[in-house]
Amino acid sequence: MSARHWNLMASISLVALILLGLAWELWLAPLRPGGSWLVLKIVPLLAALFGILRGKRYTHQWMSLLSLVYLTEGIVRATSDSGLSAQLAAVATVLTTTLFFGCMFYSKLTAPSRMAAAE
Repeated sequence: MSARHWNLMASISLVALILLGLAWELWLAPLRPGGSWLVLKIVPLLAALFGILRGKRYTHQWMSLLSLVYLTEGIVRATSDSGLSAQLAAVATVLTTTLFFGCMFYSKLTAPSRMAAAE
């Protein structure tokens, strides 16, 4: 796969993760009825959105590291929560894994050493 494909994978999974986080914590299965302050967990994802969409290598690098926090949350909540919340956590885990690999391989394929070797 080319760097463009990995960037597309990271972009789609990031947008989906943002939408899932909003829906999960505000409407679908919030910790408290009416919504939860846990919705603020999407703020770092929003900070990375434009950099990922524009193909900024540095953003992909730090997002690959930050995504591990979201992966941990998804695994913990998928195994400790029940019902819809556990299902949403499983979806978040898949999206976060996709985001991680998209960012990691995009960063690898756009490294300056690889770009110089391609010329």
